[in-house]
Amino acid sequence: MVKKIWNLFKAALDGKTYDYTQGSLNKAIFLLAIPMILELSLESIFAVVDIFFVGKLGPNAIAAVGFTESILTLIYSVAIGLSTAASAIIARRVGEKNINDAKYTATQSLIFSIVISIFISILGVVYSSHLLKFMGASNEVILQGSIFTKIMFGGNLSILLLFLINGIFRGAGNAAIAMKSLWISSIINIILVPTLVYGIGPWNGLGLMGAAIATNIGRSAGVIYQLYYLFSSSSIISLDIRKFYPDFSEIKKLIQLAWPATFQFIIASGSWIILAKLISEEGGTNVSAGYQIAIRNVVFFILPAWGLSNAAATLIGQNMGAGNFERAEKSVLITMKYNIIFMCFVTLIFTFLSRNIISIFSSDPSVIEPGVMALQIIGLGYIFYGIGMVILQSLNGAGDTTTPTLINLFGFWIFQIPLAYYLIKFTSLGYKGAMIAIPVAETLIAIVAYFYFKTGKWKKIKI
Repeated sequence: MVKKIWNLFKAALDGKTYDYTQGSLNKAIFLLAIPMILELSLESIFAVVDIFFVGKLGPNAIAAVGFTESILTLIYSVAIGLSTAASAIIARRVGEKNINDAKYTATQSLIFSIVISIFISILGVVYSSHLLKFMGASNEVILQGSIFTKIMFGGNLSILLLFLINGIFRGAGNAAIAMKSLWISSIINIILVPTLVYGIGPWNGLGLMGAAIATNIGRSAGVIYQLYYLFSSSSIISLDIRKFYPDFSEIKKLIQLAWPATFQFIIASGSWIILAKLISEEGGTNVSAGYQIAIRNVVFFILPAWGLSNAAATLIGQNMGAGNFERAEKSVLITMKYNIIFMCFVTLIFTFLSRNIISIFSSDPSVIEPGVMALQIIGLGYIFYGIGMVILQSLNGAGDTTTPTLINLFGFWIFQIPLAYYLIKFTSLGYKGAMIAIPVAETLIAIVAYFYFKTGKWKKIKI
Protein backbone atom coordinates (compact mmCIF):
# COMPACT_ATOMS: atom_id res chain seq x y z
CA MET A 1 0.00 0.00 0.00
CA VAL A 2 2.79 2.42 0.94
CA LYS A 3 4.63 1.65 -2.29
CA LYS A 4 1.44 2.21 -4.30
CA ILE A 5 0.84 5.59 -2.66
CA TRP A 6 4.47 6.58 -3.22
CA ASN A 7 4.26 5.66 -6.91
CA LEU A 8 1.09 7.74 -7.24
CA PHE A 9 2.82 10.66 -5.52
CA LYS A 10 5.75 10.46 -7.95
CA ALA A 11 3.34 10.24 -10.89
CA ALA A 12 1.53 13.37 -9.64
CA LEU A 13 4.79 15.32 -9.68
CA ASP A 14 6.30 14.12 -12.96
CA GLY A 15 4.26 16.47 -15.21
CA LYS A 16 2.95 13.80 -17.59
CA THR A 17 -0.41 14.21 -19.34
CA TYR A 18 -3.24 11.90 -18.27
CA ASP A 19 -6.78 11.32 -19.49
CA TYR A 20 -8.95 12.35 -16.54
CA THR A 21 -12.21 11.42 -18.29
CA GLN A 22 -11.78 7.72 -17.57
CA GLY A 23 -10.34 5.37 -14.96
CA SER A 24 -10.32 5.68 -11.17
CA LEU A 25 -11.68 8.98 -9.85
CA ASN A 26 -9.73 8.67 -6.61
CA LYS A 27 -6.54 8.34 -8.63
CA ALA A 28 -7.51 11.27 -10.86
CA ILE A 29 -8.17 13.46 -7.81
CA PHE A 30 -4.86 12.41 -6.28
CA LEU A 31 -2.86 13.09 -9.46
CA LEU A 32 -4.39 16.55 -9.86
CA ALA A 33 -4.71 17.58 -6.23
CA ILE A 34 -1.19 16.81 -4.98
CA PRO A 35 0.61 19.27 -7.31
CA MET A 36 -2.23 21.80 -6.94
CA ILE A 37 -2.05 21.64 -3.14
CA LEU A 38 1.73 22.04 -3.22
CA GLU A 39 1.41 24.85 -5.77
CA LEU A 40 -0.97 26.90 -3.67
CA SER A 41 0.85 26.11 -0.44
CA LEU A 42 3.93 27.59 -2.03
CA GLU A 43 1.96 30.62 -3.23
CA SER A 44 0.84 31.22 0.36
CA ILE A 45 4.49 31.18 1.44
CA PHE A 46 4.91 34.58 -0.23
CA ALA A 47 2.54 36.22 2.24
CA VAL A 48 3.88 34.32 5.25
CA VAL A 49 7.57 34.95 4.42
CA ASP A 50 6.96 38.67 3.86
CA ILE A 51 5.01 39.12 7.10
CA PHE A 52 7.58 37.06 9.06
CA PHE A 53 10.61 39.13 8.09
CA VAL A 54 8.76 42.43 7.91
CA GLY A 55 7.33 41.72 11.38
CA LYS A 56 10.78 42.44 12.83
CA LEU A 57 10.50 46.00 11.49
CA GLY A 58 7.60 46.81 13.84
CA PRO A 59 3.79 47.22 13.81
CA ASN A 60 3.80 50.02 11.20
CA ALA A 61 5.62 47.80 8.71
CA ILE A 62 3.30 44.86 9.45
CA ALA A 63 0.27 47.10 8.95
CA ALA A 64 1.69 48.49 5.68
CA VAL A 65 2.22 44.99 4.26
CA GLY A 66 -1.19 43.88 5.53
CA PHE A 67 -3.01 46.85 4.03
CA THR A 68 -1.19 46.48 0.72
CA GLU A 69 -1.88 42.74 0.55
CA SER A 70 -5.54 43.43 1.34
CA ILE A 71 -5.74 45.82 -1.62
CA LEU A 72 -3.72 43.46 -3.81
CA THR A 73 -6.46 40.89 -3.34
CA LEU A 74 -8.31 42.92 -5.98
CA ILE A 75 -5.49 42.11 -8.41
CA TYR A 76 -5.58 38.50 -7.28
CA SER A 77 -9.30 38.60 -8.05
CA VAL A 78 -8.65 39.74 -11.62
CA ALA A 79 -5.90 37.13 -11.97
CA ILE A 80 -8.07 34.34 -10.55
CA GLY A 81 -11.02 35.46 -12.69
CA LEU A 82 -8.98 35.30 -15.89
CA SER A 83 -7.38 32.05 -14.76
CA THR A 84 -10.79 30.55 -13.96
CA ALA A 85 -12.22 31.48 -17.36
CA ALA A 86 -9.19 30.25 -19.30
CA SER A 87 -9.00 27.04 -17.26
CA ALA A 88 -12.72 26.27 -17.72
CA ILE A 89 -12.61 26.77 -21.50
CA ILE A 90 -9.34 24.87 -21.93
CA ALA A 91 -10.54 21.98 -19.72
CA ARG A 92 -13.72 21.72 -21.80
CA ARG A 93 -11.74 21.78 -25.09
CA VAL A 94 -9.26 19.19 -23.80
CA GLY A 95 -12.17 16.97 -22.74
CA GLU A 96 -13.50 17.32 -26.30
CA LYS A 97 -9.98 16.46 -27.60
CA ASN A 98 -9.91 19.86 -29.38
CA ILE A 99 -6.32 20.92 -28.54
CA ASN A 100 -5.96 23.64 -31.21
CA ASP A 101 -8.88 25.65 -29.80
CA ALA A 102 -7.42 25.18 -26.32
CA LYS A 103 -4.15 26.72 -27.52
CA TYR A 104 -6.00 29.62 -29.11
CA THR A 105 -7.81 30.41 -25.86
CA ALA A 106 -4.48 30.38 -24.00
CA THR A 107 -2.96 32.83 -26.49
CA GLN A 108 -5.82 35.32 -26.29
CA SER A 109 -5.94 35.19 -22.48
CA LEU A 110 -2.23 36.10 -22.31
CA ILE A 111 -2.71 39.08 -24.62
CA PHE A 112 -5.64 40.37 -22.61
CA SER A 113 -3.86 39.98 -19.25
CA ILE A 114 -0.90 42.07 -20.41
CA VAL A 115 -3.22 44.93 -21.40
CA ILE A 116 -5.04 44.78 -18.05
CA SER A 117 -1.72 44.78 -16.17
CA ILE A 118 -0.55 48.06 -17.71
CA PHE A 119 -3.73 49.80 -16.56
CA ILE A 120 -3.44 48.43 -13.00
CA SER A 121 0.24 49.42 -12.74
CA ILE A 122 -0.47 53.05 -13.56
CA LEU A 123 -3.31 53.35 -11.05
CA GLY A 124 -1.42 51.59 -8.25
CA VAL A 125 1.81 53.56 -8.60
CA VAL A 126 0.09 56.95 -8.84
CA TYR A 127 -2.42 56.42 -6.02
CA SER A 128 -0.46 54.23 -3.57
CA SER A 129 -0.70 56.71 -0.65
CA HIS A 130 -4.40 57.26 -1.26
CA LEU A 131 -5.03 53.51 -1.19
CA LEU A 132 -3.29 53.14 2.18
CA LYS A 133 -5.18 56.13 3.56
CA PHE A 134 -8.47 54.58 2.43
CA MET A 135 -7.59 51.45 4.38
CA GLY A 136 -7.33 53.49 7.58
CA ALA A 137 -3.52 53.60 7.74
CA SER A 138 -1.94 56.19 10.01
CA ASN A 139 0.40 58.86 8.61
CA GLU A 140 3.39 56.88 9.90
CA VAL A 141 2.22 53.72 8.11
CA ILE A 142 1.62 55.65 4.88
CA LEU A 143 5.06 57.28 5.07
CA GLN A 144 6.83 53.96 5.64
CA GLY A 145 4.64 51.78 3.44
CA SER A 146 3.81 53.74 0.28
CA ILE A 147 7.01 52.60 -1.49
CA PHE A 148 6.09 48.97 -0.75
CA THR A 149 2.64 49.56 -2.25
CA LYS A 150 4.08 51.26 -5.36
CA ILE A 151 6.48 48.42 -6.10
CA MET A 152 3.89 45.69 -5.51
CA PHE A 153 1.37 47.33 -7.82
CA GLY A 154 4.03 48.18 -10.39
CA GLY A 155 4.96 44.49 -10.59
CA ASN A 156 1.40 43.20 -10.84
CA LEU A 157 2.04 41.60 -14.26
CA SER A 158 3.95 38.81 -12.50
CA ILE A 159 0.89 38.14 -10.32
CA LEU A 160 -1.50 38.10 -13.28
CA LEU A 161 0.67 35.85 -15.43
CA LEU A 162 1.59 33.49 -12.60
CA PHE A 163 -2.08 32.80 -11.87
CA LEU A 164 -3.23 32.83 -15.49
CA ILE A 165 -0.59 30.50 -16.91
CA ASN A 166 -1.02 28.10 -14.01
CA GLY A 167 -4.75 28.14 -14.82
CA ILE A 168 -3.90 27.22 -18.40
CA PHE A 169 -1.79 24.29 -17.22
CA ARG A 170 -4.48 23.17 -14.76
CA GLY A 171 -7.17 23.26 -17.45
CA ALA A 172 -4.97 21.06 -19.59
CA GLY A 173 -4.55 18.68 -16.64
CA ASN A 174 -0.83 19.40 -16.17
CA ALA A 175 -0.82 20.65 -12.60
CA ALA A 176 2.78 19.59 -11.98
CA ILE A 177 4.19 22.40 -14.15
CA ALA A 178 2.09 24.95 -12.29
CA MET A 179 3.51 23.59 -9.02
CA LYS A 180 7.13 23.71 -10.20
CA SER A 181 6.80 27.37 -11.21
CA LEU A 182 5.77 28.18 -7.63
CA TRP A 183 8.72 26.17 -6.29
CA ILE A 184 11.06 28.43 -8.23
CA SER A 185 9.24 31.59 -7.15
CA SER A 186 9.09 30.65 -3.47
CA ILE A 187 12.69 29.50 -3.15
CA ILE A 188 13.98 32.73 -4.70
CA ASN A 189 11.65 34.78 -2.52
CA ILE A 190 12.75 33.02 0.68
CA ILE A 191 16.39 33.71 -0.16
CA LEU A 192 15.95 37.32 -1.28
CA VAL A 193 13.50 38.70 1.32
CA PRO A 194 15.80 38.55 4.37
CA THR A 195 18.77 39.59 2.26
CA LEU A 196 17.11 42.66 0.74
CA VAL A 197 15.23 43.63 3.92
CA TYR A 198 18.14 43.39 6.41
CA GLY A 199 21.15 43.41 4.12
CA ILE A 200 24.27 41.31 4.21
CA GLY A 201 27.67 42.14 5.65
CA PRO A 202 28.22 45.90 5.89
CA TRP A 203 25.11 46.61 3.76
CA ASN A 204 22.04 47.34 5.89
CA GLY A 205 19.46 46.36 3.28
CA LEU A 206 16.42 48.19 1.92
CA GLY A 207 13.91 47.56 4.68
CA LEU A 208 10.29 47.32 3.60
CA MET A 209 11.16 48.19 0.01
CA GLY A 210 13.43 45.13 -0.13
CA ALA A 211 10.52 42.83 0.67
CA ALA A 212 8.54 44.17 -2.29
CA ILE A 213 11.49 43.87 -4.69
CA ALA A 214 12.25 40.32 -3.54
CA THR A 215 8.65 39.19 -3.98
CA ASN A 216 8.45 40.64 -7.49
CA ILE A 217 11.73 39.03 -8.52
CA GLY A 218 10.58 35.66 -7.16
CA ARG A 219 7.25 35.76 -8.97
CA SER A 220 8.89 36.96 -12.21
CA ALA A 221 11.31 34.02 -12.13
CA GLY A 222 8.34 31.66 -11.87
CA VAL A 223 6.67 33.36 -14.84
CA ILE A 224 9.82 32.98 -16.95
CA TYR A 225 9.80 29.24 -16.22
CA GLN A 226 6.11 29.03 -17.12
CA LEU A 227 6.65 30.83 -20.43
CA TYR A 228 9.59 28.60 -21.30
CA TYR A 229 7.44 25.50 -20.83
CA LEU A 230 4.37 27.07 -22.46
CA PHE A 231 6.30 27.67 -25.68
CA SER A 232 7.94 24.24 -25.53
CA SER A 233 6.89 21.59 -28.02
CA SER A 234 6.65 19.06 -25.17
CA SER A 235 3.68 20.90 -23.63
CA ILE A 236 0.16 19.80 -24.53
CA ILE A 237 -0.68 23.52 -24.81
CA SER A 238 2.41 24.57 -26.77
CA LEU A 239 2.04 28.12 -28.10
CA ASP A 240 3.54 29.80 -31.17
CA ILE A 241 4.81 33.38 -30.77
CA ARG A 242 4.00 34.03 -34.44
CA LYS A 243 0.29 33.61 -33.64
CA PHE A 244 0.26 36.29 -30.93
CA TYR A 245 -2.21 38.73 -32.40
CA PRO A 246 -5.49 39.77 -30.78
CA ASP A 247 -8.75 38.16 -31.85
CA PHE A 248 -11.40 40.39 -30.35
CA SER A 249 -14.20 37.86 -30.82
CA GLU A 250 -12.25 35.26 -28.80
CA ILE A 251 -11.27 37.86 -26.18
CA LYS A 252 -14.93 38.88 -25.91
CA LYS A 253 -15.92 35.26 -25.22
CA LEU A 254 -13.17 35.06 -22.61
CA ILE A 255 -14.35 38.30 -20.96
CA GLN A 256 -17.95 37.08 -20.86
CA LEU A 257 -16.82 34.11 -18.80
CA ALA A 258 -14.08 35.95 -16.88
CA TRP A 259 -15.91 39.04 -15.68
CA PRO A 260 -18.38 37.18 -13.43
CA ALA A 261 -15.49 35.10 -12.07
CA THR A 262 -13.42 38.24 -11.52
CA PHE A 263 -16.32 40.07 -9.92
CA GLN A 264 -16.95 36.96 -7.83
CA PHE A 265 -13.51 37.20 -6.25
CA ILE A 266 -13.58 40.99 -6.08
CA ILE A 267 -16.76 40.66 -4.03
CA ALA A 268 -15.01 38.28 -1.64
CA SER A 269 -11.71 40.19 -1.45
CA GLY A 270 -13.54 43.53 -1.26
CA SER A 271 -15.35 42.21 1.78
CA TRP A 272 -12.02 41.28 3.40
CA ILE A 273 -10.77 44.81 2.69
CA ILE A 274 -13.80 46.36 4.38
CA LEU A 275 -13.40 44.04 7.38
CA ALA A 276 -9.71 44.98 7.67
CA LYS A 277 -10.69 48.66 7.54
CA LEU A 278 -13.38 48.23 10.23
CA ILE A 279 -10.98 46.36 12.52
CA SER A 280 -8.25 48.96 11.99
CA GLU A 281 -10.59 51.87 12.77
CA GLU A 282 -12.04 50.15 15.83
CA GLY A 283 -8.91 48.54 17.28
CA GLY A 284 -5.96 50.65 16.12
CA THR A 285 -2.60 49.77 14.57
CA ASN A 286 -1.58 46.95 16.96
CA VAL A 287 -4.93 45.15 16.70
CA SER A 288 -4.77 45.56 12.92
CA ALA A 289 -1.24 44.11 12.88
CA GLY A 290 -2.36 41.07 14.90
CA TYR A 291 -5.34 40.55 12.61
CA GLN A 292 -3.13 40.80 9.50
CA ILE A 293 -0.74 38.17 10.88
CA ALA A 294 -3.73 35.90 11.55
CA ILE A 295 -5.09 36.43 8.03
CA ARG A 296 -1.74 35.52 6.47
CA ASN A 297 -1.87 32.23 8.37
CA VAL A 298 -5.51 31.71 7.40
CA VAL A 299 -4.46 32.09 3.77
CA PHE A 300 -1.49 29.76 4.29
CA PHE A 301 -3.72 26.97 5.61
CA ILE A 302 -6.66 27.58 3.29
CA LEU A 303 -4.77 27.46 -0.02
CA PRO A 304 -4.12 23.70 0.07
CA ALA A 305 -7.89 23.31 0.31
CA TRP A 306 -8.15 25.62 -2.67
CA GLY A 307 -5.80 23.25 -4.47
CA LEU A 308 -8.27 20.42 -3.95
CA SER A 309 -11.02 22.72 -5.22
CA ASN A 310 -9.03 23.43 -8.39
CA ALA A 311 -8.66 19.69 -8.94
CA ALA A 312 -12.45 19.36 -8.80
CA ALA A 313 -12.79 22.24 -11.29
CA THR A 314 -10.48 20.55 -13.80
CA LEU A 315 -12.24 17.20 -13.43
CA ILE A 316 -15.73 18.64 -13.84
CA GLY A 317 -14.66 20.65 -16.91
CA GLN A 318 -12.89 17.83 -18.72
CA ASN A 319 -15.62 15.27 -17.95
CA MET A 320 -18.35 17.65 -19.11
CA GLY A 321 -16.37 18.12 -22.33
CA ALA A 322 -16.37 14.34 -22.71
CA GLY A 323 -20.14 14.26 -22.04
CA ASN A 324 -19.76 12.25 -18.81
CA PHE A 325 -21.92 14.29 -16.40
CA GLU A 326 -22.32 11.58 -13.78
CA ARG A 327 -18.54 11.24 -13.43
CA ALA A 328 -18.25 15.03 -13.28
CA GLU A 329 -20.67 15.25 -10.36
CA LYS A 330 -19.14 12.32 -8.51
CA SER A 331 -15.65 13.85 -8.78
CA VAL A 332 -16.89 16.99 -6.99
CA LEU A 333 -18.54 15.10 -4.13
CA ILE A 334 -15.48 12.90 -3.52
CA THR A 335 -13.17 15.92 -3.55
CA MET A 336 -15.46 17.72 -1.10
CA LYS A 337 -15.18 14.77 1.31
CA TYR A 338 -11.38 14.98 1.24
CA ASN A 339 -11.51 18.74 1.78
CA ILE A 340 -13.73 18.36 4.85
CA ILE A 341 -11.23 15.94 6.39
CA PHE A 342 -8.36 18.35 5.77
CA MET A 343 -10.27 21.32 7.18
CA CYS A 344 -11.12 19.41 10.37
CA PHE A 345 -7.39 18.97 10.93
CA VAL A 346 -6.75 22.71 10.40
CA THR A 347 -9.55 23.62 12.81
CA LEU A 348 -7.78 21.65 15.55
CA ILE A 349 -4.50 23.45 14.79
CA PHE A 350 -6.12 26.88 15.04
CA THR A 351 -7.97 25.95 18.21
CA PHE A 352 -5.01 24.62 20.21
CA LEU A 353 -1.89 26.14 18.59
CA SER A 354 -2.99 29.67 17.66
CA ARG A 355 -0.77 31.37 20.24
CA ASN A 356 2.26 29.38 19.13
CA ILE A 357 1.59 30.36 15.52
CA ILE A 358 1.09 34.10 16.11
CA SER A 359 4.10 34.30 18.46
CA ILE A 360 6.35 33.25 15.59
CA PHE A 361 5.62 36.55 13.86
CA SER A 362 5.57 39.00 16.78
CA SER A 363 6.65 39.21 20.41
CA ASP A 364 4.42 42.21 21.20
CA PRO A 365 1.53 41.13 23.49
CA SER A 366 -0.71 43.90 22.09
CA VAL A 367 -0.26 42.31 18.65
CA ILE A 368 -0.32 38.67 19.74
CA GLU A 369 -3.63 38.76 21.66
CA PRO A 370 -5.89 40.03 18.83
CA GLY A 371 -4.02 37.74 16.41
CA VAL A 372 -4.74 34.68 18.56
CA MET A 373 -8.38 35.69 18.91
CA ALA A 374 -8.76 36.19 15.14
CA LEU A 375 -7.17 32.83 14.34
CA GLN A 376 -9.40 30.94 16.78
CA ILE A 377 -12.62 32.65 15.72
CA ILE A 378 -12.00 32.39 11.97
CA GLY A 379 -10.92 28.76 12.37
CA LEU A 380 -14.36 27.81 13.67
CA GLY A 381 -15.78 27.92 10.14
CA TYR A 382 -13.02 26.01 8.36
CA ILE A 383 -15.08 22.89 7.62
CA PHE A 384 -17.68 25.03 5.85
CA TYR A 385 -14.96 26.95 4.00
CA GLY A 386 -13.86 23.59 2.58
CA ILE A 387 -17.37 22.70 1.39
CA GLY A 388 -18.02 26.13 -0.12
CA MET A 389 -14.68 26.30 -1.93
CA VAL A 390 -15.09 22.95 -3.67
CA ILE A 391 -18.66 23.62 -4.78
CA LEU A 392 -18.11 27.18 -5.99
CA GLN A 393 -14.88 26.36 -7.81
CA SER A 394 -16.54 23.33 -9.40
CA LEU A 395 -19.32 25.55 -10.72
CA ASN A 396 -16.62 27.81 -12.18
CA GLY A 397 -14.96 24.79 -13.77
CA ALA A 398 -18.30 23.84 -15.32
CA GLY A 399 -18.45 27.29 -16.93
CA ASP A 400 -21.12 28.63 -14.57
CA THR A 401 -19.27 31.68 -13.21
CA THR A 402 -22.47 33.70 -12.63
CA THR A 403 -24.01 31.59 -9.84
CA PRO A 404 -20.92 31.67 -7.55
CA THR A 405 -20.80 35.44 -8.11
CA LEU A 406 -24.39 35.86 -6.95
CA ILE A 407 -23.82 33.59 -3.95
CA ASN A 408 -20.73 35.61 -2.98
CA LEU A 409 -22.58 38.90 -3.45
CA PHE A 410 -25.31 37.73 -1.09
CA GLY A 411 -23.01 36.07 1.43
CA PHE A 412 -20.36 38.75 1.71
CA TRP A 413 -21.94 42.12 0.92
CA ILE A 414 -25.59 41.63 1.83
CA PHE A 415 -24.89 39.48 4.89
CA GLN A 416 -21.27 39.54 6.16
CA ILE A 417 -20.43 43.26 6.03
CA PRO A 418 -23.75 44.46 7.56
CA LEU A 419 -23.41 41.80 10.27
CA ALA A 420 -19.82 42.87 11.05
CA TYR A 421 -20.84 46.54 11.18
CA TYR A 422 -23.78 45.79 13.48
CA LEU A 423 -21.70 43.67 15.86
CA ILE A 424 -18.99 46.35 16.05
CA LYS A 425 -21.23 49.39 16.44
CA PHE A 426 -24.26 48.09 18.33
CA THR A 427 -22.90 45.39 20.65
CA SER A 428 -20.12 45.22 23.23
CA LEU A 429 -18.02 42.95 20.99
CA GLY A 430 -16.12 45.76 19.29
CA TYR A 431 -13.63 44.62 16.65
CA LYS A 432 -14.29 40.99 17.65
CA GLY A 433 -17.66 41.36 15.92
CA ALA A 434 -15.99 41.65 12.52
CA MET A 435 -14.03 38.46 13.20
CA ILE A 436 -17.20 36.59 14.23
CA ALA A 437 -18.96 37.66 11.03
CA ILE A 438 -16.39 35.74 8.94
CA PRO A 439 -17.20 32.10 9.90
CA VAL A 440 -20.93 32.88 10.14
CA ALA A 441 -21.04 34.19 6.56
CA GLU A 442 -18.82 31.42 5.18
CA THR A 443 -21.10 28.80 6.70
CA LEU A 444 -24.15 30.36 5.05
CA ILE A 445 -22.35 30.51 1.68
CA ALA A 446 -21.39 26.82 1.90
CA ILE A 447 -24.96 25.73 2.65
CA VAL A 448 -26.46 27.76 -0.22
CA ALA A 449 -23.77 26.58 -2.68
CA TYR A 450 -24.23 22.90 -1.80
CA PHE A 451 -28.00 22.92 -2.26
CA TYR A 452 -27.69 24.75 -5.58
CA PHE A 453 -25.12 22.23 -6.84
CA LYS A 454 -27.47 19.36 -6.03
CA THR A 455 -30.11 20.85 -8.38
CA GLY A 456 -27.86 19.92 -11.34
CA LYS A 457 -28.53 23.14 -13.28
CA TRP A 458 -24.78 23.49 -13.96
CA LYS A 459 -24.99 20.49 -16.32
CA LYS A 460 -26.74 22.65 -18.91
CA ILE A 461 -23.91 25.20 -19.26
CA LYS A 462 -22.39 25.52 -22.75
CA ILE A 463 -19.04 27.23 -23.40
